[in-house]
Amino acid sequence: MKRTILILITVFLLSSVPANAAVKKEKRLWQDESIYSIMIDRFNDGDTNLNKNVNTKDPNVYNGGDFQGIIDKLDYIHDMGFTAVRLTPIFDNASNGYHGYWVTDFYKTDEHFGSIKAFQKLVNEAHKRKMKVLIDFTANNVAKDHQWVTDPGKKDWFHKKQPIQNWNDQNELENGWVDGLPDLNQDNPKVKNYLIKAAKWWIEKTDIDGYSLPEVNMVPKSFWSDFSTAVKSVKQNFFLIGIPAEKTPFIGTEYEKAGIDSLYNASLSTDLRKAFANTDQSLQPVFSELEKEKKQYKHSELLANYLDNEYTTRLTQDIVKNKQFPGSRWKTALTYLYTVPGIPVIYYGTDIALNGGHIPDNRGQMSFRAEKELIDFITKIGALRNELPSLTRGNLKLLYEKNGMVVYKREYKGEISVIAINNTNKSQSIMLEGNLEGGKELRGLLGGNTVKSEGDKYTIILDRDLSEIYVLADKTGMNVPFVAAILIIIILAGLFLYLIIKRSKINRNE
Repeated sequence: MKRTILILITVFLLSSVPANAAVKKEKRLWQDESIYSIMIDRFNDGDTNLNKNVNTKDPNVYNGGDFQGIIDKLDYIHDMGFTAVRLTPIFDNASNGYHGYWVTDFYKTDEHFGSIKAFQKLVNEAHKRKMKVLIDFTANNVAKDHQWVTDPGKKDWFHKKQPIQNWNDQNELENGWVDGLPDLNQDNPKVKNYLIKAAKWWIEKTDIDGYSLPEVNMVPKSFWSDFSTAVKSVKQNFFLIGIPAEKTPFIGTEYEKAGIDSLYNASLSTDLRKAFANTDQSLQPVFSELEKEKKQYKHSELLANYLDNEYTTRLTQDIVKNKQFPGSRWKTALTYLYTVPGIPVIYYGTDIALNGGHIPDNRGQMSFRAEKELIDFITKIGALRNELPSLTRGNLKLLYEKNGMVVYKREYKGEISVIAINNTNKSQSIMLEGNLEGGKELRGLLGGNTVKSEGDKYTIILDRDLSEIYVLADKTGMNVPFVAAILIIIILAGLFLYLIIKRSKINRNE
């Protein structure tokens, strides 16, 4: 009943978007996507028959998540508005390689996750829901006990064993061994051809829609150029997201030129974590970073924006350390992430404000019995992002920013969205003058409030730690759709109570 009521509210709020404000999307572009990022082993155990050497109490070994578990929760992910899922590596791994990064065979799935047939079903079920599927392709190294390591004929398939001493040295990054893992020599034509052939095979075999590329900056750009050309020849609109290694210098534009479509936006993520882990933090740095990236990248709108991932501590931990309430902080942060240029990538567990420190604590098990408040918020804001092209394609203009209170607008083909975020611990009243066409109103789609203009002046009032997404529309009288929604909710609630009472009477009589 609660879920039904939420969906009805969302539908009616969206129906209140004026016809002259909503712009029909011609075709879904990658910048329109929102990605739910999953560590397979930690998400959902759907097939207990695969649980070999599984220990749910040990975060350093397999915990039981698998392909079937993701299939079982695709509706859950889809209902929150996500249009794509990104999975950590699916390939066969060495013992305890729950994370997928200790690859032993590029042509087999990990037996803990399920068969290739099960993965094909996962992709097919996602496509039925018009969701895309991306998987990690690890091209930098292999497991310590990979059969190639002891093969005398493949000695030149690896760089000489050496740790990385200077993480600012690109040559060391591309040739050094990370965590003792054998570093592949992609300059060797046999290595390059093997990796590219395997990458193409998975696309042909499973119809996946993209690869995410861990440690992208630890592999030569020349390899990525050939890799990109090859995989994109297999499937139209195939997408590549590069994930830079943590704490390394990174010049993303060079990888963009090599054919990597998108990159994990580490610079912006650092600023976002500082801004949203506490209240009263200025948002000027994040807008400065967006402006800088717009000038640097040819397609900055494709950058993958995130707050945390499988390598970082959870943002929830930062929030708790600052003695803030995770639910409110996450809502504020997600409003920003969903309404600025770039593709939001949401790490599994964000929907329940999962906590966690450094690896492996940041890779905790997902729970589906948690409080639904944040899930409901993501559902609502996800629906708005999917409905309003201005939120994914519009030009961005900052209208106001001071000590954490920020207002900006996005405009696309006449549709204007205005986003107000109160990242402070006090209620705020902001007057906008001369920034928007007069004689109209700002219609709130998150909280349902309306701001009517006085000439070309609009006064926005927001309580602490709240956000609102408005559309600029012609002035109206009563918000009929919203009132209708309230009436339907009241009727449904009454019907629900009636059925409970009736069932109770029947049970007593029996």
